[in-house]
Amino acid sequence: MSAFSAIGEDREIDSEEYTPGIEPQATWCPGCGDFSVLKALKQAMPEVGRTPEEVLTVTGIGCSSKLNSYFDSYGFHSIHGRSLPIARAAKLANPDLEVIAAGGDGDGYGIGGNHFMHTARENHDMTYIVFNNEIFGLTKGQTSPTSPKGHKSKTQPHGSAKSPIRPLSLALTSGASYIARTAAVNPNQAKEILVEAIEHDGFAHVDFLTQCPTWNKDAKQYVPYTDVQESEDYDFDVTDRREAGEMMHEVEDKLYEGEILTGRFYVEEDRPSYTEEKQATDEMPEDPLAGKYFDDDAEWKRSYDLLERHT
Repeated sequence: MSAFSAIGEDREIDSEEYTPGIEPQATWCPGCGDFSVLKALKQAMPEVGRTPEEVLTVTGIGCSSKLNSYFDSYGFHSIHGRSLPIARAAKLANPDLEVIAAGGDGDGYGIGGNHFMHTARENHDMTYIVFNNEIFGLTKGQTSPTSPKGHKSKTQPHGSAKSPIRPLSLALTSGASYIARTAAVNPNQAKEILVEAIEHDGFAHVDFLTQCPTWNKDAKQYVPYTDVQESEDYDFDVTDRREAGEMMHEVEDKLYEGEILTGRFYVEEDRPSYTEEKQATDEMPEDPLAGKYFDDDAEWKRSYDLLERHT
């Protein structure tokens, strides 16, 4: 069975199917928020209705990027900051495959920031989970793009002189069609948001706050938190781009003031995905390219067969 032939299998799914048969010993530190992401993702998959053979998890480099070592699906461990282009290629070749990309704040917003921006702009149909602990953890505590101004680290011993990036606002201005933030200390909300993100048709960005008890003790555990959908203090339309942008700005300000706001911030349902756009212009076949690898009679075309000769 392959990631092509298994798609569409109709059967009940148990979250434990996503636990490797020989479960590796997790090397995350005790108290690390990454455990919560793994648990929430495993719990989300039965509700999504996807078997492990229907899912590809692509990760970058970092503590968070060990995810596909502990999550039993098809997996690709890429180089630093490059999970998204690989995930995009897989989705284009096999659009029915459920593609989940993951990485840390340094991997996703720093080294892979350019890929993040353009994958959102093109609205590729995939889920991108960014484990945001405001620090480079695997390389032992360097300042990351989301570290607060003044944060002292090995690379900024006198305190960071730079303001952190605003990942939610960046996702919105880049063109993501689903944007949410959740936290490791809110497992029920985390699972619900991951289900929504995976089922969303388009680029879904989930900024997942994950505490790092070893290298970023300043961030603690991101508590207490407020779910903006359940609070009477916040009322905005998640489908309205302007209202969503204003709300995100407030959320990103308050994070560094000690108030943690989580929830769904922007949802755009009717925008075509990149694959749908390409199929509409006949630049991409309706039948998955991956299917040709299982068809001995398939005819392969080269780029010079598809393009008009330049004169």
